[in-house]
Amino acid sequence: MRSFKSFLPVFLLLFCFTACSKFNKVQKSKDPEYKLAKAEAYYEKKKYRNAQQLYEELFPVFKGTQRFEDLYYKWAYCYYYLEMYRDAENLFKGFLEVFPNSPRAEEVDYMRAYCFYKQSPKIELEQVNTVKAMAMMQTFINTHPESPRVKEATEIIDKSRGKLELKEFRGAQLYYNLGQYRAAAIAFSVLLNNYPESATGEEYKLMVVKSYYRFAKLSVTERQAERYEKVVNEYQDFVDRYPESKLLKDAENYSILSQNKIKEIQNEQTSSSVKR
Repeated sequence: MRSFKSFLPVFLLLFCFTACSKFNKVQKSKDPEYKLAKAEAYYEKKKYRNAQQLYEELFPVFKGTQRFEDLYYKWAYCYYYLEMYRDAENLFKGFLEVFPNSPRAEEVDYMRAYCFYKQSPKIELEQVNTVKAMAMMQTFINTHPESPRVKEATEIIDKSRGKLELKEFRGAQLYYNLGQYRAAAIAFSVLLNNYPESATGEEYKLMVVKSYYRFAKLSVTERQAERYEKVVNEYQDFVDRYPESKLLKDAENYSILSQNKIKEIQNEQTSSSVKR
């Protein structure tokens, strides 16, 4: 067993060297038909790196021939399977420009949009490609309304929209956690306006009420009354939007506290006037 383990790295090295040597011979071949056949074989065996290199070398040779479409199609997919999505998107785009009437056009159009979705980054980063993916998928739906891929495209739009919503929520929540309550209230309001059909919309609205209450509480005395009024107004908007919400009682508590504070401030002002 020890002997086998010590020999294994050497065996793997020899295997890789042999494989590379065989591929180099294919690349050096002057026979385009042979190289194309080998590219097809590599593609079928999912050796996309090798297939991609051969297709690229054969691109100018078969351009304008009947086999060019299939070569171009598989060349683009090689990049996709290698997770080189930016290059794959460019090639899918190029395919559509060269073969707009191809039977594969619908599939390739979808794959181009899907490449943007695959480039969608972690939620902490800028979501440019997420937005592009949504736009491209919507364009695909509009262009191919009868396509069986419309369902998948719609699901991707929903997932992307959910991702953008979550990113925006985290930003609003961060303002709140940092004690920047006015900024939090505005951010949650914008979030609700951007996603009015959100399943958690009433939670966003409660955070608007809660944030304005915290903001009013920390304000200077001269500005507190008007800011507590803002809490009451936001509560009324909550009632109008979500009259059956389970969170209504929580929102109402902030409204009652705000109204009581307004009365206290008004009484203090009246008392001060009388003393004068």
